[in-house]
Amino acid sequence: MASIVAGLAGGLVATIVMTIVMMVMGDGGPPPTAALVAKFAGGDPADYAMPGMILHVIYGILAGAVFAIGVPLVGLSLGSIAVAAGLGLVYGIILMIGGMMFWMRMVIGMEPDRDMMRMFGTVHVIYGVVLGAFLGAGILG
Repeated sequence: MASIVAGLAGGLVATIVMTIVMMVMGDGGPPPTAALVAKFAGGDPADYAMPGMILHVIYGILAGAVFAIGVPLVGLSLGSIAVAAGLGLVYGIILMIGGMMFWMRMVIGMEPDRDMMRMFGTVHVIYGVVLGAFLGAGILG
């Protein structure tokens, strides 16, 4: 069973990898979380690129802990890298759908275009696979 600490660490590692890919694939604009900050603080999302990125990292770290705790609670095991990476892939897809449907559309009020959805989907799948592989490797678990 992966520990909470391993989940937090795996979430950080996966978020770093995800963010690098997001920066390579993206248009250079702020992350969608900057729009969330702007919604509550007022102003333009571009004004909140750094707070948005910090919020994004916090989400990623906490999502890692949720995965590490949640997988065993539903009766599954992170005992091998392959199985854990596969479970991470599913988790990344769940995060992608939740992010697109709930956060982007319902909370922020964005209507992402095809390129943003492609990038958003790709980076969340990468996040999940990296998180699962990290936890399956048992580096801190």
